[in-house]
Amino acid sequence: MATIIAALITFVALLVGMPAVLMLARLFGLYAIVEERTCRVYVLFGKVVKTITEPGLYILPFEIGPAAFIVNLLGQCHVLDLRIDQEYRRSESVNSEEGAPMGIGIWYEMWISDPVSYLFKNTDPRGSLRANVSNATVRCLSNMPLAEMLETRHNMSQTVRAEVSGQSQAWGYKLGSVYIRKVHFRDAGMIHQIEEKVVNRLRQVTSAIRQAGANQVSVITSSAEREASIEFGRAAAIRPNTLGKALREIAQEPAVANALFEILETQKLLASEARLTLLAAGPHSRLTDLLAADGRALNRE
Repeated sequence: MATIIAALITFVALLVGMPAVLMLARLFGLYAIVEERTCRVYVLFGKVVKTITEPGLYILPFEIGPAAFIVNLLGQCHVLDLRIDQEYRRSESVNSEEGAPMGIGIWYEMWISDPVSYLFKNTDPRGSLRANVSNATVRCLSNMPLAEMLETRHNMSQTVRAEVSGQSQAWGYKLGSVYIRKVHFRDAGMIHQIEEKVVNRLRQVTSAIRQAGANQVSVITSSAEREASIEFGRAAAIRPNTLGKALREIAQEPAVANALFEILETQKLLASEARLTLLAAGPHSRLTDLLAADGRALNRE
């Protein structure tokens, strides 16, 4: 029982006492833990005594000396984030060489390269960098030809970066990539006019394509009709010669010629829709003449 009580007391003591001991050790500067991509700047009596940028566990008396025991009590410890940060400036106002109001969207990344300059050379280095990028964008990209402004984003990005980099390093910031992500018109009336011009141009192109197609179809149709007319004329020219040859060959056989002409005559009679009166062969009587006369009278009616 006594062993369990002792173990419980030890557990509680370690659970509560260990964090307290470590907190006091950190407070009196016995050690410090620098995390990944962070930086610690120790300032004592207005003077920077140590800057630690590499991650790890540090015994401060070995790094700073006896001042480590009072630096957290009488001085300051600034913990800075060294990770890459980025920002996007939306629609920076510039004017093209032609006077068109344009908007530039610029994206850039930065990180702290000099912690001491970042802390003490500028009270708001991030805001100053933002203003510097905005001013450099307006100063370097204004009065550019409109076509060049819309096409050469890479060159514009390099120009802005070269303009901003020197001043940003003096403030402890290092400028990374700079990229012009968007170039657009800011005047709604101009945008509407451009849309109307584009629509009208599309209509003109569509009409031209349609007219070219119609002309091509007309050319093809005319060529086909001309070729058909030539073939029909050629057929009409050789038809009498062909018929004459055929009739001449048929005429050499009288029986065949008589049968052919009788068939043709019968076809003509049948196709004429005339009323026919068929009479028997041989001598005709009075009754036959009356029937024939009655048929002619009905035809007249």
